[in-house]
Amino acid sequence: MIMENKRLIGIMLAAGLLLLMPLIAMQFTPEVNWSLADFTVAGVLLFGTGFLCELVLRKVSKVPYRIVLCGAILLILMLIWIELAVGIFGTPFAGS
Repeated sequence: MIMENKRLIGIMLAAGLLLLMPLIAMQFTPEVNWSLADFTVAGVLLFGTGFLCELVLRKVSKVPYRIVLCGAILLILMLIWIELAVGIFGTPFAGS
């Protein structure tokens, strides 16, 4: 149980550090211009992905299934992130 909690804390720290990167970049360059809504959406995506992967790691016992499920979760995160950033699918939520 202790190891599972350490893994969850590590996942959440990684998501938090990823959110700090644009915050720090905003202090040095005008090209990075995130609003509170951007940070909120990114936080929901990153923390949600982390929690889903943690759920898979706790509930699924077979390693190949874990790899496939976490890979699918990460692929979905990547596609959503790219769509929000540049709009490859042309949805109403597309960026740019």
